[in-house]
Amino acid sequence: MDIKLEKKPWYIRYRYHLAGGVLFLALIVYVIVLSASPSKLRIDRDNVQIAEVKADKFLEYVDVEGVVQPILTIKVNAREAGSVARIVGEEGGMMRQGDTILVLENPDLLRSIDDQRDEWEKQRNSYQEQEITMEQKSLTLQQQALQTDYELARLRKSFALDQEEYKMGIKSKAQLEVAADEYNYKVKSAELQRESLRRDSAVTLIRRDMLVNERNRERKKYERSLERMDNLAVRAPIAGQLSFVGVTPGQQVASGSSIGEIKVLDQYKIHTALSEYYIDRITTGLPATILYQGTRYPLRITKVVPEVKERTFNVDLVFTGDMPDNVRVGKSFRVQIELGQPEQAIVIPRGNFYQATGGQWIYRLNEAGTKAVRVPLSIGRQNPQQYEITGGLQPGDRVITTGYDGFGDAEELVIH
Repeated sequence: MDIKLEKKPWYIRYRYHLAGGVLFLALIVYVIVLSASPSKLRIDRDNVQIAEVKADKFLEYVDVEGVVQPILTIKVNAREAGSVARIVGEEGGMMRQGDTILVLENPDLLRSIDDQRDEWEKQRNSYQEQEITMEQKSLTLQQQALQTDYELARLRKSFALDQEEYKMGIKSKAQLEVAADEYNYKVKSAELQRESLRRDSAVTLIRRDMLVNERNRERKKYERSLERMDNLAVRAPIAGQLSFVGVTPGQQVASGSSIGEIKVLDQYKIHTALSEYYIDRITTGLPATILYQGTRYPLRITKVVPEVKERTFNVDLVFTGDMPDNVRVGKSFRVQIELGQPEQAIVIPRGNFYQATGGQWIYRLNEAGTKAVRVPLSIGRQNPQQYEITGGLQPGDRVITTGYDGFGDAEELVIH
């Protein structure tokens, strides 16, 4: 006979389905919880640098490489055209002011000087001849004036005698009038001669001055031509090192062309290039230093070239005190240019976190130092050693400053 089987409960019949559903729901919950919780990454403490946030003195400065250059470089130019006859100065040699660097030759200039000398000699001879002529004329006029004065004196005595004879009745009135007319004529003639002599003297002085001026002009032309002759020897305008000579024997050189350089080596300057980021803050007079073998040497900015090329601009500095013993042209030094006075600020050391995070956040450690979590960050000024913290951290906090290239997007670091 048939036995009636009892129907099993539904949770027994669907137990495998229920178990699978529960596992699936648990997996979903796990994924949700895992995605909602911060991502973690385990790191080794020895692979990172941990720094403490401090309240300390902050000095904003720029650290750049500078190259030693001579304080002054003089271009040596040819003052006359010509071909290079011989080179006297040696490249790299020390020159005194006035030493000959090279000698030019210019046949056309020599002919021009000869012509100028002939013109000067001709002008001198002409001046001497005209001066003799004027002297002779002046002497003739003086002789004529002397003769007139003599005759006038004689007539004056004769006229006085005629007046006495007229009073005595020896001479008639008509004879006296004739004598008076002759005397008055001689008086007026003498006055005219004296006036002519005065005017001739004035004209002679003017003509002599004109001749002297003309003679001096010709003399100066001749002297200038001799100076041009002297300029064929190109000399050092200042004492220093002849850094190079840019011509060769036989080369034709134009007037005013550059033939070399002289470097003044009694003092040096440091030349450097700064990022355009600092162009509004770098001015002449700012202090700077170089650190060499444990000693700091002070400098001062003397020149700022505001033109920006390839995102940099040029700056020159000079030593304001002692210089290192081994300063040589071309030697490099690290230069620290100060942008202000030290100020109290919250600071942390520099690290590669800035490149990875843009200075927007950083990993801060807990008190035990076993974990580090992201915290937002605000950075103000910076120098080659420190960042100024303007928000997000407090003195005493500890942060991770390196190793960010391997952290990925981890929100939390577990340190062991």
